[in-house]
Amino acid sequence: MSTLPSSRPASRPAIQDPRAIPVTGTDAHLPAVPREHLTPAWLRERFLHPLSVEPELPGDGGIFPGRTTTQAAVLIPLVQRAEGLHVLLTQRTAHLRDHAGQISFPGGRAEPEDGSPERTALREAEEEIGLDERFVDLIGQLPIYRTVTAYEVTPVVGLIRPGFSLRLDAFEVAEAFEVPLEFLMNPAHHQRHTFEYDPAGEAADDKGPLKGRRQFLSMPWTGPGLAVSNADPDVTLTADASKEFFIWGATAAMLRNLYRFLQV
Repeated sequence: MSTLPSSRPASRPAIQDPRAIPVTGTDAHLPAVPREHLTPAWLRERFLHPLSVEPELPGDGGIFPGRTTTQAAVLIPLVQRAEGLHVLLTQRTAHLRDHAGQISFPGGRAEPEDGSPERTALREAEEEIGLDERFVDLIGQLPIYRTVTAYEVTPVVGLIRPGFSLRLDAFEVAEAFEVPLEFLMNPAHHQRHTFEYDPAGEAADDKGPLKGRRQFLSMPWTGPGLAVSNADPDVTLTADASKEFFIWGATAAMLRNLYRFLQV
């Protein structure tokens, strides 16, 4: 998914390899969230008394025509480790039709019986990675993120107590891993990518061929894995050997909105 606005969503080509899209800059000029703010106590207080903050990235930009809005939720799991909070993320399996191999939060579409985004997020986390909700302390929500496929996604933030075990859904999840929250809340690690393309069916004007433009953020992280489902033969547990996890698209956008929420 792209994360910044585009004026022609219907003709945007899919990005097959985001790593190949040039990096046009980082946001190293912006301040990181102070380490003393990245604690369970401070985050509880921040969500308990939230300031009015508009999301920096409210969505992908535009919606494909003919789509009906679908409600969804994701869990942003903040695992309480001795060295600080870590964000628990997943890598989707390679065979999926949508966003195969991408990094994501556990989550999905709302079911009628859920009744709230919180229940959707907890149910999906249990189904996708086997996270028992008894280890989850929900502390708040971020603003809705709207995807180009007409999903309205509510990010639900939860603190995760240590001692949990994971059981990955082999159909959807290839691997789970953790990233230090401090790393993700430092804009020096937020890369901006720009991709120009020829919009399908668009005629040239007197200035030459029309060009479309997509922009997105990435937050590449190199570290060990936490658990694998053995769904993909080429994905093996990396607990003893680090590898790059390329966080981008909607996941990176929601992390950026978390940064904005905590920084203001």
